[in-house]
Amino acid sequence: MKLYRTKAGIVIEKNDLFYLVQNENWDSFINNDKLSEKIEDLILVLKKRDRTILEDILPPIGNHQELWACGVTYLRSKVGRQEESKASGGADFYAKVYEAERPEVFFKSTPHRIVGHNAFVRIRKDSTWDVPEPELTLVVTSSGKIVGYTIGNDMSSRSIEGENPLYLPQAKTYDGCAALGPCVYVTDKSLEANTTISLEINRNDKKVFEGSIAISQIKRTFQELVSFVYRESSFPYGCLIMTGTGIVPGSDFTLKSGDLVNISIDNIGTLSNTVQ
Repeated sequence: MKLYRTKAGIVIEKNDLFYLVQNENWDSFINNDKLSEKIEDLILVLKKRDRTILEDILPPIGNHQELWACGVTYLRSKVGRQEESKASGGADFYAKVYEAERPEVFFKSTPHRIVGHNAFVRIRKDSTWDVPEPELTLVVTSSGKIVGYTIGNDMSSRSIEGENPLYLPQAKTYDGCAALGPCVYVTDKSLEANTTISLEINRNDKKVFEGSIAISQIKRTFQELVSFVYRESSFPYGCLIMTGTGIVPGSDFTLKSGDLVNISIDNIGTLSNTVQ
């Protein structure tokens, strides 16, 4: 099943049928340890609709929720971070955190800096090297239960982070620094290990980068990442957590305004954003 946050209300999709839930607050609706059961019950009483109900899709994060992120969870990410920070002497930090018991977790954004499907993401004006980071994103309740998954684009300034690891907040958090969507894939089952994340970047209608990776390549379990984000922090309305990227364009690539970024994940769909 899929959940969409739209201007008209919450839209449920199951078996190519659509159902509109009105007068429900997204934050409260999705912060439910029995979300899958709740949706199944609603389907029984709601009117069936067609795909045209999917208009004005909003990012699947509520006004009272936070977006956090995890870094260096894939080997390719470790190598990429070491490359970009070699000149500053920070390469050892990334090698150590990849092997450490404690993962890298950081606050990414409040909702007003996050955009949804088909919206504009941004690159910083004071950055010279920028990339999208395609990430499977966990939808977690206030109790710490994973109830769904969405697609995340963790926009990142590699030039700023590479200059000094202490600049991470500036490299990661700014207006238009993240995209989420287009929906939340709701399931009580664990995702298959061969679930694939794919990235495609087009410039002037030509493909300039593509890559893919299976989530089996992630070093840590999802629940492990959740446990560290929730350690000594409470989330009354739940939290969304990006799980890291395993697709890192080489040092010869940087995003430009007008680029179209498409991130696809099996069972969830495709998140598309244009760079501004």
